[in-house]
Amino acid sequence: MSSTFLQRWLILCLLNLPFCLVSGQEFLYEVGGMAGGSFYMGDANKTVLFRGLNPAGGVVFRYNANFRIALKGNLAYAMVSGTTQNSGNAFPNGAQASFSRGLVELGGQFEYNFFPYSDKFAYLNTRRYSPYILIGLGATVAPGKGSTFAGMNIPIGTGIKYKLKNRLNLGLEFSVRKLFGDGLDVTDDSNRLLDNPYGISGSMMKNKDWYSLLMFSITWDFGPRNCQCNSSDNILF
Repeated sequence: MSSTFLQRWLILCLLNLPFCLVSGQEFLYEVGGMAGGSFYMGDANKTVLFRGLNPAGGVVFRYNANFRIALKGNLAYAMVSGTTQNSGNAFPNGAQASFSRGLVELGGQFEYNFFPYSDKFAYLNTRRYSPYILIGLGATVAPGKGSTFAGMNIPIGTGIKYKLKNRLNLGLEFSVRKLFGDGLDVTDDSNRLLDNPYGISGSMMKNKDWYSLLMFSITWDFGPRNCQCNSSDNILF
């Protein structure tokens, strides 16, 4: 190998180094599991957070575009339940109803880290922890005895992630899911009361159910990011 070639390769590497560093973390992807709790908000629970908390779990996949931006996909199963008793709402003719059901969610979210997230590259002011916010789009299906609910949802939330060690990440996330329907709490004729009990015309923001997830996650990094400046053959040294 000639000295001229080595000189050209070194110059090219130095010129490309800043672009390799700003491209983001050491690894492109994360995969792992999550577990926590879920609760519903709707006609049987208008304002009380974490009322009727039920178990939830799932799997998560994340693509790290750079230190601050990540794209996440999730597949989750959660239980939701509610009752009109002691809910603080007055229903027509004093009627009461309750429900309990499981749901499956498939969704994707855009995440923004408030701090550059990595346990390396300290000279770029990275941190091994970072709070973040998320927004996305998903689909929810909740089978029922006589009525299956299916529809889109909009997840909005916040969380914090912490890189425990190389490749291992811990996360805690709270998010709400805005549904485009009022039937999550209607499983059969026994709780049909919860399907718009006041007979008020609905809109995008009115008479729609919500559910929330509080999830703890553990993910593993994989897919080393290969910068073009490492070698002429794209081989990491």
